[in-house]
Amino acid sequence: MPLSKRWRSLDRGTVGRAPERWGLYELGSDGEVLEIDSGVLCDELKTALAYGNAEQVRWEACQSREHAEELVQEHRERAGLG
Repeated sequence: MPLSKRWRSLDRGTVGRAPERWGLYELGSDGEVLEIDSGVLCDELKTALAYGNAEQVRWEACQSREHAEELVQEHRERAGLG
């Protein structure tokens, strides 16, 4: 099950607004989820912008690393990315 948040363009402005907190993020293209992962959002999105092939991003900030990793597993299973 994808995040219920709207997609944002994966660009410098969006990355600059990402919080410096652990979270779950989805990378996509044309509204299709390409990757689901977790990490410190601002750092992960900088990397995705520099080296990835995604055009869009959406995220959910979490209270802890453990919570983010737990959500990633749930979302990957629901999306069939296991």
